[in-house]
Amino acid sequence: NESMSTFYGIGVGPGDPELLTLKAFNTIKSVDVLAYLVNDKGDSQAKAIAQAAIDQKTAPFKTLPIYMPMSTDRTLANKAYDEAAAAIEAFLDDGLLVGFLCEGDPLFFGSCIYLLDRLPPSTQKVIVPGISSVHAAASALQVPLTQQEESLAVVSGRLSDEKLLTILSTHDSVVILKAGLRRVALMELIERAGRAEDAHYIEYISREQERSCSFKALAKAKGPYFSLFMITNRGA
Repeated sequence: NESMSTFYGIGVGPGDPELLTLKAFNTIKSVDVLAYLVNDKGDSQAKAIAQAAIDQKTAPFKTLPIYMPMSTDRTLANKAYDEAAAAIEAFLDDGLLVGFLCEGDPLFFGSCIYLLDRLPPSTQKVIVPGISSVHAAASALQVPLTQQEESLAVVSGRLSDEKLLTILSTHDSVVILKAGLRRVALMELIERAGRAEDAHYIEYISREQERSCSFKALAKAKGPYFSLFMITNRGA
């Protein structure tokens, strides 16, 4: 019975508002509270992606902007999630429907995971899946991720060099997410693994500033947070 208080983790996709699913669109229109992460300027990528659905809400609704510091110090992030989960729980106790907007897919490297972990097990939860950056990147590059017996690994660029080298040498296709800050080191690892010919790079996937290029054409310099390497066995 979804008429009772419910937490919705809503995947809004990688950036293009037209990649918002119909289910996500309708769920956003129906909830009483919209929660989303914001930066220090109060801007929210997830909210911007979902704006067309928000504009169609007819009933009054509340918002819960969650300031998330961009820092490697998880203490600050954990505090933000603790406070956000408490606020969400209070809304749910009031019998409200709460939707959390999450870029990409809520359960794929998604910020939604940290809220789910903090909500009581008795909370009614619904996850609305979203298109991930991995699938959007494959479409933009027109490079198949896998076929037939090929293996695929999707990893964070924050893994150790040793782990990344092992993965690059083990799997047919490898996607390295959050590549920007470690771009130089990752490029060197891809070269060491002998996969430079197989590598593609793309940033700001499905957004206006999207840019992609072959590994050979990529400068050895830092890139944005929203970037990834796609390494397949089909060449660049």
